[in-house]
Amino acid sequence: MFQTLIVAVLVTGCTAYAAWTLMPAAARRAIALRLLVLPLPGAFAARLRRAATVATGCGCDGCDHAPAKAAKTAKTVGRAAAEAPQVVTFHPRPKR
Repeated sequence: MFQTLIVAVLVTGCTAYAAWTLMPAAARRAIALRLLVLPLPGAFAARLRRAATVATGCGCDGCDHAPAKAAKTAKTVGRAAAEAPQVVTFHPRPKR
């Protein structure tokens, strides 16, 4: 009986994780907003708040740290260097 309960909890958790991961971002955002009205533990609520915000268009998770890094660079290097455009270099694949 106890083993069946443990397996049921694990399967339910894995199913919820897989559904959340494979769900479109708009659906995840809507579900997160609805769940945030409930009294939830701090760590779980923080993850839901992060999921409820609209992501940037670049597809990276590190962009939310960019303003802090730019402010730190501006203090140490100088304001003009922090606002200078970043150079992107494209390297073509060698032809076979």
